Amino acid sequence: MKKTIPLIVGNWKCHPIKTIEAEALATTTAKLHKKNDMPYVAIAPTNLHISAVAKKISKSPIMLAAQNVSAYTIGAHTGEQAVSQLKDSGVEIVIVGHSERRAAGETDEQVLAKTQAVLAAKLIPIICIGEQSRDVSGNFFKEIEKQISSFASVLNSTQLKKVVIAYEPIWAIGTGETATAQDVKEMQLFIEKILTKLHDRATARAVRLLYGGSVKPHNAAELHEVGHMNGFLVGGASLKAEDFIAITKAVI
Repeated sequence: MKKTIPLIVGNWKCHPIKTIEAEALATTTAKLHKKNDMPYVAIAPTNLHISAVAKKISKSPIMLAAQNVSAYTIGAHTGEQAVSQLKDSGVEIVIVGHSERRAAGETDEQVLAKTQAVLAAKLIPIICIGEQSRDVSGNFFKEIEKQISSFASVLNSTQLKKVVIAYEPIWAIGTGETATAQDVKEMQLFIEKILTKLHDRATARAVRLLYGGSVKPHNAAELHEVGHMNGFLVGGASLKAEDFIAITKAVI
């Protein structure tokens, strides 16, 4: 994917309940996103709905994403989904280290292992980072730097250029609160600064950055234009096809 073209990813999380509902949402989203439209668009259903959704978007330009993956390969790992299985189902992009996974106990080390598995399978990992809360002293930047360093200091430049980083301030996920466009811009510059320190400026600028956290049709254009990220990771708004496509059109 060309970095100059934004990427909008819809994370459906644990929605909807029925397969027929997931198929309907995928079908409507695909109809609204035409072939000649930009940006790049992907949707991430639950693993139970991946195969059904894959069929509904197979003739569209929409890419299929997964919400999580196992660091394990095929074997005796009950309840896990290996990256090779996701790839066989048509998945091209995998979300790794989402804040809800981290809140359930997922560590930086596990995020790195999953990222390496996704890269080895030649798929695109979206690594989520974000602070729990903000303080006036700016200590939250240390939290962000630690998360970035946990994988960027291990991956080489070639690998890192294939990674997408999604900045999602945890206090803004599902709360209705949103980081200001200026906040997003500040974080974009900070992330590039850390990546430059760990690698070099060319590598840092080659890494695609997304913003996620209560992105809606009414604020998408400003967040994109002022925040200078390369797209969005969208939660709740992706469950309404019209709202999701309105967000994709806001960055054209």
